[in-house]
Amino acid sequence: MTHQSFFSYFCFGVGLSGAGKSTLAFALEQRLVSMGLPAYTLDGDNIRLGLNRDLSFSSEDRQENIRRVAEVARLFADSGACVFTSFISPFIKDRQFARQLHQSSGLTFFEIFLSTPLEACESRDTKGLYAKARSGLIKDFTGIDSAYEAPVNAELTLDTSSLSVDECVDRVLGLLINNVRSDASCRLRRGDRMTHKVKLPH
Repeated sequence: MTHQSFFSYFCFGVGLSGAGKSTLAFALEQRLVSMGLPAYTLDGDNIRLGLNRDLSFSSEDRQENIRRVAEVARLFADSGACVFTSFISPFIKDRQFARQLHQSSGLTFFEIFLSTPLEACESRDTKGLYAKARSGLIKDFTGIDSAYEAPVNAELTLDTSSLSVDECVDRVLGLLINNVRSDASCRLRRGDRMTHKVKLPH
């Protein structure tokens, strides 16, 4: 049985390390919760340290990481929540799997590509990961010695080196609101009673 709400989405945020994925995802979650909508963010800190702590960063384990994330996100979206994820997800086939998994279940899927240039990502590298990768201490680091397959059909592309967090949040919310199911959208505009009290941004 599905429990989808009119604002139930999976927003799959992808991009290089340091592109701003987690910052954007948590800002979106906070904004939606303040609007009275159920929202949750899945990222490396709450996935790699728990559910996926058995996985390495090999190509095979990266695939399995995204598969598990997509399955968990599907359950959240099916329950009626808006789910945001922030993972590098360097391979097109893995992102396509996540898309097909949700769409085959009747769930709305949006790929959000943070196209922030490598130079900007490196300048934000507080953990020193890029420096370690360039010195050879970290192998197969995406963007340095492991290729990143850029999305070709993302629903939204954002460059956080030229857009503020609030500007990015507004653009994602604009995408979501424009795709609200027509019947629910009409009920919102008429002011009909909804399951969740929602204040949409102007």
